[in-house]
Amino acid sequence: MGTPEVPLENVHETIEHHAHGATEPWILGVALTAAILAALASVTALYAEHFATEATLEQIQASNKWSQFQANSIKEKVILGNKKVLAKLGVESDPEDDVKLAEYREKKDEIMKEAEEKQEESKKHLREHVPLSRGLTMFQVGIAVGAISVLTKRREFWFVSLTFGAIGVGFLFWGLVA
Repeated sequence: MGTPEVPLENVHETIEHHAHGATEPWILGVALTAAILAALASVTALYAEHFATEATLEQIQASNKWSQFQANSIKEKVILGNKKVLAKLGVESDPEDDVKLAEYREKKDEIMKEAEEKQEESKKHLREHVPLSRGLTMFQVGIAVGAISVLTKRREFWFVSLTFGAIGVGFLFWGLVA
């Protein structure tokens, strides 16, 4: 689950190019805003990717634990099946089978607890990932709208860009404190 990468280098270069030859002083502000939003987007993407990776790794670990749980269940069922067959034949089962049964049951409970903990950790990291991904999107949209404001020479779009940036900061904060 990778964080989508939207190439905004060209947009940023376009803003810088127009900022150098601009007669309107606010266009330099747009360029500065775009640079700040790009830096925030990079930090947000780093955190979002970290939490997504952690969630994936923990889910893999949980799946491994569930596989161990299933293996112990199968071993337990095999021993129980053998005990039933031996009982039908009137043959006494091996006393070590009872020890193994108790061991498998104990292991299963422990493994199930570990698997459920890993799944919860994975869900927690995904909950942290989601607002960061949204924040990244808001920063990218803010940069793009900033470029539109420069290209169309409409200052109102810069304010829209700032609004998207502020929303992105909110999502970044939410993702880091969640």
